[in-house]
This record gives sequence, structure tokens and C-alpha cells, in this order.
Amino acid sequence: MSEHTAVLIKGALLYGEGEPVDVLVADGEIRRIGTHLDVVDAEIIEAHGQILLPGFVDLHTHLREPGREDTETIESGSAAAALGGYTAVFAMANTNPVADSVVVTDHVWRRGREVGLVDVYPVGAVTVGLEGKQLAEMGTMAAGVGAVRMFSDDGHCVYDPLIMRRALEYANSLGVLIAQHAEEPRLTKGAIAHEGPTAARLGLAGWPRAAEESIVARDALLARDAGARVHICHASTAGTVELVRWAKSQGISITAEVTPHHLLLDDSRLETYDAVNKVNPPLREASDAAALRQALAEGIIDCVATDHAPHAEQDKCCEFAAARPGMLGLETALSIIVRTMVEPGLLDWRGVARVMSERPAAIVGLDEHGRPLEVGEPANLTLVDPKASWTVRGKELASISNNTPFEAMTFPARVTATLLRGRVTARDGKALGHRAEA
Repeated sequence: MSEHTAVLIKGALLYGEGEPVDVLVADGEIRRIGTHLDVVDAEIIEAHGQILLPGFVDLHTHLREPGREDTETIESGSAAAALGGYTAVFAMANTNPVADSVVVTDHVWRRGREVGLVDVYPVGAVTVGLEGKQLAEMGTMAAGVGAVRMFSDDGHCVYDPLIMRRALEYANSLGVLIAQHAEEPRLTKGAIAHEGPTAARLGLAGWPRAAEESIVARDALLARDAGARVHICHASTAGTVELVRWAKSQGISITAEVTPHHLLLDDSRLETYDAVNKVNPPLREASDAAALRQALAEGIIDCVATDHAPHAEQDKCCEFAAARPGMLGLETALSIIVRTMVEPGLLDWRGVARVMSERPAAIVGLDEHGRPLEVGEPANLTLVDPKASWTVRGKELASISNNTPFEAMTFPARVTATLLRGRVTARDGKALGHRAEA
């Protein structure tokens, strides 16, 4: 289907509010919003009162290409993203080779454009080889075809405070963002589960909250002194919430994300020793999850990011200590936000748009994503059936891997259509092909 073919969405509720309207998109943008619109030769999507939102933006995705195409590729990950309602994803740098050069970041950008299901933005490494010793060529990557706008050593913490300070200063001059995997490695050596009563009873080496919180506090101060922005990846503790709250109250330019799994799950899941529940940072206690949900509702935590992390079966079907950390997240994210935030009344649908689209787009300065549903705006859109109910089956997801902790869980709401610049990329559970873009 051509990018410039008209699409008419009939009977949708914008942000879940008011009366149903028809939305005409053509030439990549929203052309008309009204009632009883009729357009010759337009592709018709009958919404029947479903909710229309801006396309989702994920600041934290692992697409594994290059290097681990046995677990995920840019094509399969893009399909999962489109099915989950995403129109833009940021692919983390811990690939093989590491995305610490413009050669790799430009490859990721170009491959994403070739697939064409979502806009894939490469995340550049902060340090060479993710080793935390020498700054990568951030300026070159920022000036490349892929125009890298966010840098992270995710999977590793930039633990040296001098390296982190230099990275923040350099990023400030480039107008880019540093996203920190907050983990003091000297506190997590050998750790595999949240340090608390459950891990102690199960005999699992504990991962203290202080490992995360000490880096969040340090980096807030470094960002303050550098006059730079810092973004906290996958916040997981109540203490991190309070530190981010304090930093924002001081005028420090800090933002933070939370994953769907840290909003829904807690360390009681470890009772089975099933490594599908192993993740970094680890699942915390129920009180932490509750604090994260409240912080997301208040805006202390800015946005939702999936930390979609596919793994091969042999890397999960083994003893807990030896397993790789990470979970799938792209296709289940919206439903989990509905379960944890919408159903309890913590967010309405405008709030969903804020935390899944508008705020993440604003954090990295995307111009055509996270935009309001108005005439003349880019037609990056997600249509959601709030009345749907579905059961997660890992083997039925678009990812090559199937390491989901939500196996056999039944969730509310499902994305029924996704449009990228007016082109339907997913509809009724199917990703709709791919196409090379210039």
C-alpha cells in the first residue's frame, strides 16, 4: 500500500472522549476530522467507538541486530512494535558489534527505514564497547545519517563519575540526551534477585535498592553541575521515585521511565525459580510497584518504556543464576498500562497518550511523533479497542523469542490498527508488510 493512499477511520473516539468522529488521513497527515465523511478510494477502518491515540514511542527497545539475529531482528522487532501500537522505537546500543560508531548506528537507522513498520532510532553507546572507560564518538554519531539523539550504555552503568560528568557535558554541547542504566556494579556483584525477604528465603543473592538509588542521586547532582539533561532508565524502586521528585524540585533536568513489568509484577514471582522472571533491574516488592504506579500518575516518572529484551530459549531455560535477564514487552505494554493505570483510575486515556507517546517524544525531541490529534499533524496513530480481552501466548507474538512472563495471562484492551505517516502498518493482529524508504 502506498504511503500516500488515503485512509478513513470512521467512528473513533479521540483520546476516548466526546462523540465518535471520522478521521481522514492522506499524504502522511491528518486531513479532516468530522462526522459522516465519505472519501472515494480511501481505505476504510471501521472503529465502532474504539479509541484513537497518537502512535506510541518507546525509548528503550532491544532489537538485537546486529549480532543476535537468532533472538530478534529489526524486522521482527518492528513488527512487534507496530502490533503494540508503536510508531517509533529507540534501539539500544548493546548489539554485537556495539553501536559505538556511526557505522553501526547508521546501519540500524537504514535497516529500520528499509523495513518501514516503525521509525527505528539508534541509541549510541556512551563509551567505547560499553566498557565505561573511554567516551565513544558521540559527535560523529549525532551527525550521522541516523542522527543519534540519545546515548546509553544500557545493560551497563556508566559507573565512573568522571566519565559520566564528561559525557553529560559533551551531550549538553551536542543537544543530545544521556540515558543511564542506574546500577552501582560493586553493589550487585553476583546479585540475581531483589534483596529482600523473598530472595533470602529462596537462597537467591540479593540486589539492593541502593545500587540503583545511589547512581540516580549521583547523576542528578552531576547533571545539575553540568547544566545537562539526564534520563533514568527503568526506574524500579520507591527510593528512586523520591530522588527524582527531589531532583525535579531543585530544577535539575532529569526524566525517568518505568517499564510495564515493574508496574505489574513483583518479586513474589520468583517462587517458581522460573528464569522468565529474571530481569535487570530485578522485580522489586509490591510496595515499590505501587510507588511507581503513583509516580507515573503524578508525572514524577515521565513515561513508559518497554525495555523489550528478547532472549534465546537456551538463555532462559536454565538455572536462575545462569539465565540472561530480560523480558518481551512491545506487544503487551498497552494492555498492562490499562490494567495497572487505567482500570484503577490512575490515568485516563489522555494520560495514556501522555506517558506512552507525548512525553517520550518530547524527551528526545521528536517532531513528528507524540503530536496532538489535530488537522495538519502527522498521521502517526494508534487505534485501541478498550473492550477487547486477550490471552498472551509467547509463540503467537511477532518476536522471534518468546520469553514473556505474561504467558497465559488475560489482559484488557488491544491495539487494532497502527498508522505510520498515514500508512497502515498493523491491523487486526497482523503486521502489514514492509517497504524500503529513501
